[in-house]
Amino acid sequence: MLIAHLPSGYLLARATRAKGLAMGAALMGAVAPDIDMIWFHFIDHGAIHHHKYWVHAPGFWAIVAILTLPLIRAFRPAYLRPALIFLAAITVHLILDSLGGGIMWLWPFSTQLYELVTVPATQSHWVWSFVLHWTFLAELVITGAAAVLFLRRPKD
Repeated sequence: MLIAHLPSGYLLARATRAKGLAMGAALMGAVAPDIDMIWFHFIDHGAIHHHKYWVHAPGFWAIVAILTLPLIRAFRPAYLRPALIFLAAITVHLILDSLGGGIMWLWPFSTQLYELVTVPATQSHWVWSFVLHWTFLAELVITGAAAVLFLRRPKD
């Protein structure tokens, strides 16, 4: 996914009627796994696929959820809903990345990337291969739906 992660977070927030902190959690969660792009570009210099980093492993986020959600519930219950929405947005991110980018769904047992569709390298730059592939239509639909909802949102 190239452009649809943040809009997918907005759609999730609207679907769950999230506002304030919960809206922010949805937007942050929607892009959180791509924080690895900093390491990918500036440290590894693109040496390995950024979906091989731990922030793109569903198992990592399951561990985070198992460790943090009971603590949040016990000590800061007001933050439980935003935390759940944050984790749901991360899950949506990983599902969207599974369309054509591949995710390590079996980590830590396997580092194999699983994808629904392989986007072949048909262009001189990988971005154009994705933009010109039919799967990019899903990104346009998600982004368009989020734009429509944003423009039609009730004015506070």
